[in-house]
Amino acid sequence: MRLAIDHTTHYRFSGPVTQGLQRLRLTPKTSAGQSIVSWTIHLEGARRQVEYDDQNANHVTLISFEPGTSDVMIRCEGVVETNDKSGIVGRHAGFLPLWHFLQQTELTAAGPRVRALLAGLAGNADPLARLHTLSVMVRGAVEYAAGFTDSATNAEAVLAAGRGVCQDHAHVFIGAARALGIPARYVSGYLMMDDRIEQEAGHAWAEAMVDGLGWVGFDISNGISPDPRYVRVATGRDYRDAAPITGIRYGAQGESMQVTLAVQQQRAEQ
Repeated sequence: MRLAIDHTTHYRFSGPVTQGLQRLRLTPKTSAGQSIVSWTIHLEGARRQVEYDDQNANHVTLISFEPGTSDVMIRCEGVVETNDKSGIVGRHAGFLPLWHFLQQTELTAAGPRVRALLAGLAGNADPLARLHTLSVMVRGAVEYAAGFTDSATNAEAVLAAGRGVCQDHAHVFIGAARALGIPARYVSGYLMMDDRIEQEAGHAWAEAMVDGLGWVGFDISNGISPDPRYVRVATGRDYRDAAPITGIRYGAQGESMQVTLAVQQQRAEQ
């Protein structure tokens, strides 16, 4: 399947920005089940400084704001070829050892609520089936609802609220998997929706290491493993490692951000 993606983030500041730097993790990975056909990042009000692969093998574009700008636009557009791998990414690769993904973070740390969730997880000789059961349990404990959490909400707080979005489902699942001794990581990316092209944001899910298969994806919010509608962009121990855009700025005190995203299948005749 060929997926055409058009993703724009537009910042408007309350006044001129003296200085600003941002890390963009917006270039999809070339990995099992997907390859980049074309990908371009367009900038207005900013310029490229350097590009590199980080410790998670995410491609990072470092940009700086044009001095005195009050508008910055970042637009990504391209085509990614995907194939159905039943959610299997495969063997571990990259710069970090596998044990790195057993380490909890501030966002995934397993406290009493995560442990209580795990207490209801029946033993299963099949590790893959056990992880699918865990995915169902997380989705049952956390209703999908926007507006109750943010990027700083940790797994324990998500379970306390009982509501959250895909990012929150991933953090709870990752924290629980690590508490079971299973390496797990966060994935940010795109998902082609069946009912619409225009979206408000990208998507997030989790991957866990399964003996004999390697990394396997779990989209807790949708109750499936990723299929050809998914595009992996960045991975890490949690959202902070894989966030599409992070950075700092000096100058204007206020800002607004508008995101537009379209993901659709590219037909052969195009």
